[in-house]
Amino acid sequence: MKGNGDRAQFKYFLAYLKVERGLADNTVSAYGVDLNQFFAYLEDEAGIGSPLVVEGPILSSYLYFLKGKGFAPATVARKTASLKAFYHFLTSENIIAQNPARLLPSPRQRQLLPDVLSEEEVEDLLRQPRGVSPPALRDRAMLETLYATGLRASELVGLDRSDLNLNLGYVRCWGKGAKERIVPLGRKAIQAAVSYLRSGRPQMLSSYGTEAFFLNIRGRRITRQALWQILKKYAREAKINKNISPHTLRHSFATHLLDNGADLRIVQELLGHVSIATTQIYTHVSNQRLHQVYERFHPRA
Repeated sequence: MKGNGDRAQFKYFLAYLKVERGLADNTVSAYGVDLNQFFAYLEDEAGIGSPLVVEGPILSSYLYFLKGKGFAPATVARKTASLKAFYHFLTSENIIAQNPARLLPSPRQRQLLPDVLSEEEVEDLLRQPRGVSPPALRDRAMLETLYATGLRASELVGLDRSDLNLNLGYVRCWGKGAKERIVPLGRKAIQAAVSYLRSGRPQMLSSYGTEAFFLNIRGRRITRQALWQILKKYAREAKINKNISPHTLRHSFATHLLDNGADLRIVQELLGHVSIATTQIYTHVSNQRLHQVYERFHPRA
């Protein structure tokens, strides 16, 4: 990639994988290696300087190129998945208008169950922001809101002041495809948001002014990367030995709702999933936990 803009989008994508999707460092690194190899092909073999102008036939040619070089089918499948994820990201962020990878075959991959926190671990995590300083009030409100609503990291940091109705107890967010949804706020999240709004946000607001609800120390909208770092810090302080990201609280939100009897369709609406098939993975998580409890406590398990 020759352009600074292209390199920025590449770094933004890797940050998205780490912060938004909560992928492990090794997995993010593998995406980076796969895409850098593709970028080298574009420049050296196809004479194309930017991945943002690629069309579908170029991607198909690249996959044939890999097969011709003797790469194993599993490796080609992984690199195909990297391309599809990258171009899906560019399309969803409105960086490009058309997704050139939409017609590429979808590699069959083993579906991994998401990491979730137990209800006790969530309680330990939410207790960590202590004190009444503006950053502590903000952090408490962010964590409570994440767990109360199941918002994605991008949805949380994208909230404006007008998106929260603390009197009626709901938050309005904009999900993928600019789809609006309304999500209830629990009592604890409302209390934390009110405290931050009264005693935290006014002190953090800069002379520039902003409609953003969650602010950084410079008075600007907090970033997804900052949210991820804050969450990691509190996870360490709570001595939670899991690879936690903002998405972990989203997974935990859905799983705990189903564990406690919520209807799958309601959870689908709360998460903003277009297809209920996406939500059904959480039933697998709940069933897995059910079996663990059974095996642990049934005398003849």
